[in-house]
Amino acid sequence: MKKIFTLALLAICIFDGLAQTTSLKNSRPNIILVMTDDQGMGDLACMGNEVLKTPHIDAFYNESMRFTDFQVSPTCAPTRSALMSGARPFEVGVTHTIMQRERLALDVFTMPQALQSAGYKTGLFGKWHLGDDEAYLPTNRGFDEVLMHGAGGIGQTKYGDFPPNEENLYFDNVLLHNDTIVQTEGFCTDVFFDAAEAWIKQQEDAKQPYFAYIALNAPHAPLVAPDAYKKRFLDLGYDEGTAGRYGMIENIDDNFGVLMEKLEAWGALDNTLVIFMTDNGATHLKGSLNGEKITHYNANLRGSKNSPFEGGTHVPAFWYWKGKLGTGVDINALTAHIDMYQTFCELAGVKLPKKMQELSGRSLLPLLENPNVAWEDRELFIHCGRWAPGEREEAKFQKSAVRTQEWRFDNNSQLYNIPNDPSETNDVSAAHPEVIARLQSTYNTWWENVKPLMVNEGLPIVEPKDQPFAKRYYKQLETIGIPEWSPEETK
Repeated sequence: MKKIFTLALLAICIFDGLAQTTSLKNSRPNIILVMTDDQGMGDLACMGNEVLKTPHIDAFYNESMRFTDFQVSPTCAPTRSALMSGARPFEVGVTHTIMQRERLALDVFTMPQALQSAGYKTGLFGKWHLGDDEAYLPTNRGFDEVLMHGAGGIGQTKYGDFPPNEENLYFDNVLLHNDTIVQTEGFCTDVFFDAAEAWIKQQEDAKQPYFAYIALNAPHAPLVAPDAYKKRFLDLGYDEGTAGRYGMIENIDDNFGVLMEKLEAWGALDNTLVIFMTDNGATHLKGSLNGEKITHYNANLRGSKNSPFEGGTHVPAFWYWKGKLGTGVDINALTAHIDMYQTFCELAGVKLPKKMQELSGRSLLPLLENPNVAWEDRELFIHCGRWAPGEREEAKFQKSAVRTQEWRFDNNSQLYNIPNDPSETNDVSAAHPEVIARLQSTYNTWWENVKPLMVNEGLPIVEPKDQPFAKRYYKQLETIGIPEWSPEETK
């Protein structure tokens, strides 16, 4: 009996000192999701970058459970649609980042709607990128509190952001606060964090469970950062673009550190799951140092944003819940953005409706409770989309991939054994025809099944002056004007 007890105790304690004796299901933590834009696996010091200084996220990494093989979509809106729907992007109509093909299908029961149904308050701070028409706005898709820019990025007025932001990139931006367009002051990342923290504090004071989605537009281009954050890189001899991009990342790190300090001071961390992740691979991997052309660190991955390779879809994903999750623990199973919907719903005790979109992911709770639990292999279908109007079939295998725990099958032609070759340098397709045949078959089946769900195909291109936020801005300007906003006005 003593031996059995000792073995049982060892099994409990071996998980980095964490006695996970009860299920996380229905535990109802607050959830804070911080997701950056276009920041890749190599854009953190804790991931091996020797130029960047990211001490706050590095410390968070050291205390977190880390999904080491976490896959997202190759570009912005598709990843966001997967988070909000629990389905693959094409299955909910999102096949591009522009041309109305970024709009999340209106029949989707969104993840924030699901959390609202379980009594959570929900807030979005930053980038939505799933449609700017009234019906598609986050206030109509499950968010109680919203502070957002339009289109896919601040200043992208051609695709729908507010007209003044084109000339005032990343500073003192015009944003949408719930139903009112407002004038903000300061650098965009600071503004979004300040707004989120003010709202979170209100929920903490009210003892109200909440989901805070801090969806930053940085370090997406244009590569603009406060001068104080650019200076170190310029002094080292880096080009202006690199200084701007790396400066944005170090600014994110400082803001993330402030967020964690405030959560600790408020006594919030005992009942709050905090997640840091990015939406796709890195951009702007070329630069110069003292006049010499260089390639920036990308964690030895092939490809970048808008590519079907690991560098396009493999991102950092760090999960922290003080006293409830393991510290410094790696989870090596193949996981993805489509898994977060069911994970959050199980944590919050959501009862999903019988009629809703089909969910393509899995709950991650078994892995959070035991990183070594049996995890069935799976096939993740990846496609960059962005085909020209009317050329969908021609693009079927262009910039596409199928990913399993062992394999990555790229562009219907190249096969890589990812555990042995994470940099995708050795194409082994000739040696494994049976693997190719299997992955081709499942991909073809998925492609045929998903085509009827691409509800945004064939829509007309909207001129800049007719974009929803442009028309809304000028209408409000003529009536009540554009009021100034500060975080104290967050409700």
